Amino acid sequence: MSDTAQTLTVVIPLRAKPRGGRKAMVTSGVLALERRQDVTPIKAVARASRWRRMMEAGRFATIDDIAAAEKINSSYLSRVLRLTLLALDVVEAILDGRQPEGMTLPALMGSVNAEWAAQRLASRL
Repeated sequence: MSDTAQTLTVVIPLRAKPRGGRKAMVTSGVLALERRQDVTPIKAVARASRWRRMMEAGRFATIDDIAAAEKINSSYLSRVLRLTLLALDVVEAILDGRQPEGMTLPALMGSVNAEWAAQRLASRL
């Protein structure tokens, strides 16, 4: 038996993929990591839907009323509330984790085109 040290090199092909403001290490062939859902836009879409239902039900009359009740900034609330204008298939893609890489929460909150066809074209769904 030899006392000399031996080196073993293991190569695992990885790539960094942006996920919710962070980078996730993804290996090819591992679908669970590649299709992982970004929780941030999912939560935002859910909150926007809840706030819209609250206003439609008459629980709150204005965005400022909801913001005060939720203890958040009314400007942020109004930007998130725009997500209720997203096309249904775009929302479904977000919930399934199939949205394009550039479709992050900051990008969605920036400006939402109210026309669903334009949204689909922009998101390439």
